[in-house]
Amino acid sequence: MIIQNQIILNTMKRTLLLLICLTAFTIIVKAAKVDTVVTHSDVMKKNIKAVIITPDNYNNGTQYPVVYLLHGAGGDYANWIKNAPNVATDADLYNVIIVCPDGGVTSWYWDSPVDPTYQYETYVTKELIPYVDKNYKTIKNRNGRAITGLSMGGHGGLYLGIRHQDLFGAAGSMSGGVDIRPFPNNWDMAKRLGSYAQHPDNWDKYTVVNQLHLLTPNSLAIIFDCGTDDFFYKVNTELHDKLLERNIPHDFIVRPGAHNFQYWSNSVNYQLLYFSTFFKKNNK
Repeated sequence: MIIQNQIILNTMKRTLLLLICLTAFTIIVKAAKVDTVVTHSDVMKKNIKAVIITPDNYNNGTQYPVVYLLHGAGGDYANWIKNAPNVATDADLYNVIIVCPDGGVTSWYWDSPVDPTYQYETYVTKELIPYVDKNYKTIKNRNGRAITGLSMGGHGGLYLGIRHQDLFGAAGSMSGGVDIRPFPNNWDMAKRLGSYAQHPDNWDKYTVVNQLHLLTPNSLAIIFDCGTDDFFYKVNTELHDKLLERNIPHDFIVRPGAHNFQYWSNSVNYQLLYFSTFFKKNNK
């Protein structure tokens, strides 16, 4: 009886081990593919890297929507995948391509009026998007594109999204610096715009809150959020109020959180769900 029980126990152990191996194999096989590509910017005369995440069924599909996911100041193209690896899982979950470009350490995704080596608005809109559309199976119109990011990238997501509604149908921001003017001495912005004291017009012209005249109701699907402990919390609530004044529909989410990847790793899930809903509605 003891021998028989031991045989049964050994069989159960082998079966369990086999199931674990099969599960691990399944996880490996059914996973988004994360690539690093090198693009060339003619306007800045240099090569720029980007992480591009394709969903696990990419080879079986025809065309996929694309989310451009921007990093913050001090970050780079690999920032998102290193600090929030759940974005790869989300690419599978929502069946989207995710592109994480390098936006320079402190570009703010502007075409700098004072530094010709920082022309990141042109890079994203006129060089990166054509590269992605040429080399990947994408939906090649605004109904298949969204853009968002964190902090500096949150500013970039709304700044580029609002200014290029011909390219993007949806735009977002996570803890974004959506009004730069309260921070004249931070994050090298004065190097890109000139000092606030000497070039106030640049600071007015290149901030998100002063792009709202380009919006009409429902011309762009908008989502943004900010944690209550974030130093950008006030400028985000003010942006919300200004959008309400203009009757611009948008989703604005406030929850506890600070300016860190603990917050953004959670936030990006909500934003990708929002974009997925937009894509499904507009690509039937």
